[in-house]
Amino acid sequence: MATYLFYDLETTGLSKAFDQILQFAAVRTDTGFNELERHEIYIKLRPDVVPSPGASIAHCISIEKAMQQGVSEYDAVKEIHGLVNQPETTSLGYNTMGFDDEFLRFAFHRNLLPPYTHQYANDCRRMDLLPMVMMFWLFRNEVLEWPEIDGRVSLKLEKLKEANHLSTGTSHDALVDVEASVELARRLLRDREMWDSVADHFNKRRDRARTEKLPRFSETLRESYRLGLLVGLEVGAERNYLAPALFLGYSEHYNNQCLWLRLDRPELQETTPDNIAESTWVVRKKYGEPGIILPPHDRFMARLDGERTHLLADNKHWLEAHPDLLQEIAAYYCSFKYQEVENVDIDAALYGMEFMSDDELRQAARFHATPVAEKLASVENFDRPELRELAIRLLFRNLAPEVPSEMKSRFDTFVYNVNPVFKAEALIDYRGRPRLLPAESLAEIEELRKSDLQPRQADALRELELYLRQHFKV
Repeated sequence: MATYLFYDLETTGLSKAFDQILQFAAVRTDTGFNELERHEIYIKLRPDVVPSPGASIAHCISIEKAMQQGVSEYDAVKEIHGLVNQPETTSLGYNTMGFDDEFLRFAFHRNLLPPYTHQYANDCRRMDLLPMVMMFWLFRNEVLEWPEIDGRVSLKLEKLKEANHLSTGTSHDALVDVEASVELARRLLRDREMWDSVADHFNKRRDRARTEKLPRFSETLRESYRLGLLVGLEVGAERNYLAPALFLGYSEHYNNQCLWLRLDRPELQETTPDNIAESTWVVRKKYGEPGIILPPHDRFMARLDGERTHLLADNKHWLEAHPDLLQEIAAYYCSFKYQEVENVDIDAALYGMEFMSDDELRQAARFHATPVAEKLASVENFDRPELRELAIRLLFRNLAPEVPSEMKSRFDTFVYNVNPVFKAEALIDYRGRPRLLPAESLAEIEELRKSDLQPRQADALRELELYLRQHFKV
């Protein structure tokens, strides 16, 4: 049976590679958004995780509560993987494709589970309510009340929840936010025609077909560049989340990534062959994922302000006068490749590792099915060193009391790498960003204490400071 799985995460921080989920909540519904089941999981803090103080004061989840009542990350992630991979499941939430879904992929990777199957296998797929809400605000805004901050609409879920009474309870509680997301979807579904039209943008095949039907940008240019309107969070509330954009082509290095040149930027006309990266703004997108691309119909173009409409026309004339430079811009972005990062920690190596082969998937399945007492021996069944390292870390993080003492020195070495003497020794992710160190977390706590904190936030910081000083001895 086709179902929707609305879900939300509360995490120890924003690093998808190095942080962890503390609370997972989900509500499964039928296609009319009638609730079928709900789930809420609290997860124990892993011994190697350094929580971010900013995240701690957002959700105020007690470390003590998580340690006493929570399950291991390994057990939780296996359960979550099963939920999102149930056949015919559409998983969604509010900004889930912008944050939560990638967080899940790294959790699946870290725990030797297939990271991507919930996106395509067994008729599963993903959606995201945030870009849908942008579309409703732009073109069918009578369905909701729209909160404003400093004269601009706010699309934050907590503000929409308050303005529209979507749910009760404190925001940044995963279950409360899921309940708000389900009710939000029910309100949007009242305009079924609009809902179906926007939902189609999460269908890869239809999303691509729409792009291929966009009109040519210019009849004077040899290349058939296409003109569209990009709806996306990166455009910003001050620009109605809507920007004219030119389809440049596809990335040569990143599968299914298409490239869109913003045409509402005055800096565009300052471009030379030597400053393309500084004077142009390109959005990278995959079909079936945000942002949403619309044709430049009059009813859509009307949402551009007069200044940007004139700027679009000026930029078009300028590009028509500089066709060779436009080709150089397209070639630069289509051939662009992120700089290779050396010594990426295995937790962060999801995008640099080859997918598990069928044999390795079967080995991983046997590892998961093996009794705890026998899991250590089964680690050696993995031929790839990276998979063996992930398996060993999994055991230490989640099953440490049952791991032989002679193996614990390996985990002690890893924990030292989590809390090295020098910042330059910190573990790094796939973009070269270093792991948060305990001393940095403590310094951030001191800075946050200078701000106006609620009592529960102050309590969260006190608990976090005590944990860091005791656990990491800083």
